[in-house]
Amino acid sequence: MKYVIDTHALIWFLEGNPPLGSNAKTILSNAESQLIIPATALAEAVWIVERGRTSISSATALLSAVNADSRIVVYPLDTNVIEQTIGLAAIAEMHDRQIVATAIVLVNQGETVVLLTCDQNITASGLVTIIW
Repeated sequence: MKYVIDTHALIWFLEGNPPLGSNAKTILSNAESQLIIPATALAEAVWIVERGRTSISSATALLSAVNADSRIVVYPLDTNVIEQTIGLAAIAEMHDRQIVATAIVLVNQGETVVLLTCDQNITASGLVTIIW
């Protein structure tokens, strides 16, 4: 199983922040977990860090933490992901659509995928399996 990580799950895990769901924390703490960060989620996390909206010291520190974790693969924002977003009208926010689209693309490639998110819009869409 592979776990797609949304922006807040990534930031809250790196911060050790209590809003991170207990199931998501267990998965993110497991040395065996296969983690996928959509490129759009990583870009959004950098943007949040640059604006000082997290305790992570810098965008460089964020990227260093991601690059140092051998469990993590950054999935590109490619045309497959963009094409998949077209039918995701149930999700209003562009970044959220791209994160969900990444999970759907992986499922369509035969992967077993769960999305780690607490985003209510994503959860309510019912488009992907969620753990929090």
